[in-house]
Amino acid sequence: MSLRLSRLTLWCVCLAALALCLPACGPSAGGDHPSSRPVLHYFTWSDYVGPEIIQEFERREQVKVVIDTFSSNEELLAKLQSGATGYDVAVPSDFMVAIMIQQGLLNELDPQDLPNAALIEPHLQALPFDPERRYSVPYLWGTVGIGYDSAVIPAAPDSWSILWDPRFQGRISMLNDQREVFGAVLRSMGQSMNSTDRPVIEAAKERLLRQKPLVKTYTSDHYDQLLASGEVVLAHGWGGPMARAMAERPSIRYVVPKEGATVWADCLVVLRTAPQKRLALRFINFLMEPEIAARTSERLRFASASRPARELVSASTRDNPAIYPPVDQLDRLEWMKDVGRAIRLYDRAWTELKMR
Repeated sequence: MSLRLSRLTLWCVCLAALALCLPACGPSAGGDHPSSRPVLHYFTWSDYVGPEIIQEFERREQVKVVIDTFSSNEELLAKLQSGATGYDVAVPSDFMVAIMIQQGLLNELDPQDLPNAALIEPHLQALPFDPERRYSVPYLWGTVGIGYDSAVIPAAPDSWSILWDPRFQGRISMLNDQREVFGAVLRSMGQSMNSTDRPVIEAAKERLLRQKPLVKTYTSDHYDQLLASGEVVLAHGWGGPMARAMAERPSIRYVVPKEGATVWADCLVVLRTAPQKRLALRFINFLMEPEIAARTSERLRFASASRPARELVSASTRDNPAIYPPVDQLDRLEWMKDVGRAIRLYDRAWTELKMR
């Protein structure tokens, strides 16, 4: 057999190679078969939507929803920046919405297409990262604080300083999230969690280095299980997982320190390159229906941005401060912002903390 490929053979090989590469560039805009139902591609956090809710939307609209997941805002952005196309709806967090707007990744929203978006909580109506809600709809929200075991620590801690208490050496967990970890220490210092001041960030790093021998682990996963099992008695983290730990171990409690903490919101957006823009809008409106939003809130134990949904969830969910923050906490909460070039200062300080 000749070692030289014919032009036809070479063409077929090229086409086959191209076909193999396409899935890595993002989801297919079509379904499993050319004659299949319209397909919506949903790019969201792991385990962020119940399968029964997706099935309900599919039945109602006679469509197929394909879910792809990410584990961090940075992963979401990196995939889109790498050229992935075909996604319709995504769920970035607050500060990432601002970055995606700046980079031209989002499609503008028409409020007339999203009547349920008009029902969101008053304090979520005009947020700093998208004040006119031109590009995003707040979906789920909450706080970052301290989960603790009241059987070991009877008096509720009211300050971030307890995470530096040597009595609890080896029984403290911190998020594996540089902005959140620095946010906690910066607030404990009376500074903004969005500081761009080099000396302030350096001082925060030194405080974290002094804390490090006390920390059992830096993790953003399963710290609720560490609390519930008693492996740690203090955990820095998001309220939702703390609420899940409470369900397993009744002595677990949750506090937002007096110095202040992060308030966050995950948002629904339509990507500029979305193949199914009209369907994407109907999907967002569906997820914000009060009854659907309430079911999501109950399942994930995060607060829904839908005001009517708050009244539809169970009393145990509505009255849990780890899920629905009390109104009197709102004035000491701070939104994470894009710190621009100062992120390099945080990157360097975080690397030093983790390497030492």
